[in-house]
Formats: sequence, C-alpha cells, structure tokens
Amino acid sequence: MLSLISAVLASPGMDAALTLAWLAIAVSVTVDVLLTKSDVRAALGWIAAAWLSPILGGTLYFLFGINRVTRRALKLTRRRRRRTRPASGQAPALAENIAQLAEVSGAVIGGELSGGNLLTPLNGGDEAYPQMLAAIDGATRGVVLASYIFRDDAAGRRFIEALGNAKARGVEVRVLLDSVGAGYLWSPALNRLRAAGVTAGRFLHTWLPWRMPFLNMRNHRKILVVDGRLAFVGGINIGVENCAALRPGDHIDDIHFRVEGPAVRTIMEVFAHDWDFTTGEVLDAPFWWPELAPAGETFVRGLSSGPDGDLYKLETILGAALTLARKRVRIVTPYFLPDTRLQFAIAQAALRGVAVEIVLPHKSDQHVMDWAMAAHVRFFRHVGARFFATQGSFDHSKLATVDGQWCLIGSSNWDARSFRLNFEFDLECYGADFTAAIDAAIDRRIARGRVLSPDALLARPVWLRLRDAAARLIMPYL
Repeated sequence: MLSLISAVLASPGMDAALTLAWLAIAVSVTVDVLLTKSDVRAALGWIAAAWLSPILGGTLYFLFGINRVTRRALKLTRRRRRRTRPASGQAPALAENIAQLAEVSGAVIGGELSGGNLLTPLNGGDEAYPQMLAAIDGATRGVVLASYIFRDDAAGRRFIEALGNAKARGVEVRVLLDSVGAGYLWSPALNRLRAAGVTAGRFLHTWLPWRMPFLNMRNHRKILVVDGRLAFVGGINIGVENCAALRPGDHIDDIHFRVEGPAVRTIMEVFAHDWDFTTGEVLDAPFWWPELAPAGETFVRGLSSGPDGDLYKLETILGAALTLARKRVRIVTPYFLPDTRLQFAIAQAALRGVAVEIVLPHKSDQHVMDWAMAAHVRFFRHVGARFFATQGSFDHSKLATVDGQWCLIGSSNWDARSFRLNFEFDLECYGADFTAAIDAAIDRRIARGRVLSPDALLARPVWLRLRDAAARLIMPYL
C-alpha cells in the first residue's frame, strides 16, 4: 500500500489526485463494509467493486450499500410506545410443533399473541374495495391508509372522494403513499388527495441527491384502519387492475383481509410508526387507540419487517415454520427467489417427509422476474417440493400455511426485496378454522393451475436457460 501511494505521489498532478481520491474512497468503503455487513458475499462484492472500479464502485456503495434507514429508525424506536395488549382468555390449542413456532415467533417479534380476532378473506378488489369504501364512509373519528401503489384512475378516485368526504365531515385522515409506487417525480393521486384537504405524505421521498439511496427501500405495506376498530390488510394495491369488473380479462388476482378485534391495535401501531417516521407527527390521540373487545377466535401476531430494526425477522419466522413443520407446508407467492438458507429449509422439510406445495403465477407482471424464477426453480428438482403454476390472470396473492394450524398473510413476497429492502407487514395467525380457510383458497389456486416441473424447465432451449440464469444473477435486487 505504501509503495502504491508513493508511486501515485510521483505521477502527474491530475492523475495523482484522482488516484488518491480512488484510494480514499476504496479504503472508506472497505472499512464500512467490514464493520457493518453480515453477508460475506455482499461484503466481498462491495469491496471488489470499490477497488476494481475506481470512483464508480464507491459511489454505488454510497447510493445503495449503506442502510441509513436503520440508524434513523433506531432513534424513533426510543420514543415508540407499544400499545398492543394480549387479549384475555385461553391460549389456542395447538400441536406441539406449532406451539413451539409460537414461542419462537414471540422471541423474534416480541409481544404476546392477540386472541379474539375475526379475519375475513376478501377476493380481489371486487370484494375488498366496496367494504373498504363503506368503512371509510362510516368513519366518525379517524382513518389511516397506507398503500404502495395508489393510482389516479377510476378505482383510486373512489378512494380519494371517500377520504375527502370523511375529512369534510370532521374525521381525522392520514394517508401514506410510497414515494416510488405512487410516483416519484409526479404523483397525481397525492396531488388529488391534498386538493381534497386530506393530510398525505410520501414515504422516504426526497429531492436531495445524498438521500437518493432511499429510492431502493420501499414501503410495500397495505393498511387501512378506521376509527381504530376495523382494519384491512393484505396484498391489494389501489388501482383498476385489481378489479375484474373494471378491467375484465386483464386484471390481477389477489386477496385482502378484513380484521376485527384486538389485532387492529397492532396494525394501527405499524401505521403510526411509519407516519411518525415520515412526518414527525405522533398519533397519540385516544380515538386512535380505543379499547377493543374480542370479535372472533383467531390468535394473531403482527410481523413488521424492513431494512431497519426489523431486518431478518421475516426470514427467521419463515425458516422456523419450515423447520418445525411435520405434515404439510403450502406457499403461494407471485415472486419466488428465496436465498440459500430458505432453499435449504425447504429441502430439509421435504426430506423429513413434509409435503411441500409451492404455487406461483404462470406469468407475472415483470418479465425479468419470470426469467429469474424459472432459473431458480430448476435448483429444486431434487428437493421433493411440488410446484404449481396458476393459469389465467396474474395471481399476486401471498399466503403460507403449516400443518393446518398456522398461516401467514400480508404483503411479503418470497424474494430479496421483501426480505431485505421493502418495509412489509404480515399477520401470522394461529388456529385450525382460519388456516382451513386459507388452505381452501390455496386449493382453488392449485385446481386452476398446472404442475410446474423443474425438469421441464431444464429441457428448454439453451438460449432460454442462459437468459434466465443471467436474470437470476441480479436476484438480490429484484
């Protein structure tokens, strides 16, 4: 190193200045990577980029490699007040392995299971939107809504009108949109909301160049809470593409959930933290946090994940569910690119005799993702998992069940973006009745699908396999 610096100092002025800048950047990146990165492959990749690509490698690390969100989130955590309370009553009667999963989940997420909840599946925007709009129309005190995509179209304008009317009635309304999903340079929906008098913000939006790294971190949560008593969560964004009636023959299949009972407080807590993170406003008025009576029999725990203090929680819970499964694991996801740790957990489950069923869309809304998934699925040819591809409309649903007593619902996909980059929200639910309803939804998807064979993917022309393998190389960023 000293000889290199000496040689630099002996070179012409401009070349010496550039080389010294490169050395300073490369050393700084190396130090930061060694001190902060837990993934060895990512660490080696960033160090190599900094040393082998002068200036550019360090600039890319500054833009995309530093997780500034965690540092900011830790400050907010100090003033966050957990308002979630476990409901009184008996704990659920669970098989030994599912009871173990509940213990693991409690240790990872924190907090107790919330009993006494009623969850109602809603298929697509055709079922979800009318109930969501009716809830907003009936609001008397407060409405909060978060959506990754919020379009200024026939569906979006219905929500904007309902939210504006609620505001005009004296209801407190807060709307949080993702800065990328709702339009970064120009957000028509945001402008319409504000024109209607609605208080609305954009998550991690900035015009400052040194804060542009946040562009790669997105709030993928879909949350609606009305009067602190009724909530809607799941995977449905707001736009006409989610309604068969508004876009027949070219719509997105999805599933959302109406939630009543003590778990609503958990959902409201997640929105309140995101709102505080974005705007600095603390939603602590009593009407946001009413006392909630039991409404059903399902036990629920909220799972908030993201590139802040909640990093790796989602992966840990899914890994535990796969490890503790004894009979059957079922996964429905629009994007399937699990890393080697979850891939190994799936393989281990199948080797133990667990029936593993994975349902993917025949075709998603992203060509590169389809190519990467095709390359990824071929590595499961000796695992023993059964793959199915749904036919017809793109299925955007995110569901998972284990042994008929545990299920996960919400916004998370099985890919690196949901595991590492997106802010997600899911509910893990315990109980045979609700899990049976989710299993029935999975049965319907399998019934209209076809078997997806890894061997068939390997038998395709070599140019297709090369294309897919190349797309898979960027799976950490898809």
